[in-house]
Amino acid sequence: MSMKLALIGATGLVGREILRVLEVRPNLPAHSLIPVASPDSLNTTIQYQDTVYEILSVEHALKVKPDVVIFAAGADDSQQWAPHFTELGATVIDNSTAWRMHPDHRLIIPEVN
Repeated sequence: MSMKLALIGATGLVGREILRVLEVRPNLPAHSLIPVASPDSLNTTIQYQDTVYEILSVEHALKVKPDVVIFAAGADDSQQWAPHFTELGATVIDNSTAWRMHPDHRLIIPEVN
């Protein structure tokens, strides 16, 4: 199964760590990475699994309609953009504090759940 995976905050410290973790998971069916970062990082590239990807804007990522979106940016970015991705039917995973106490969103902690 192929899926499009968007990583919001791909060039930041947390985003780079998420990419490292994803690389050691060879069975992850992410065949299309959509790296997203701030306007300062646009037109730069990152390498993931022997492929070079251009950093895209969040608006461009919305047009690509990813299946899964991981937010490794701040809470403000997550609150602004996550609802747009869920409206498209994407599964959104947020690494910020934006939704932690929200009554309509599940809090998942790998060591607990």
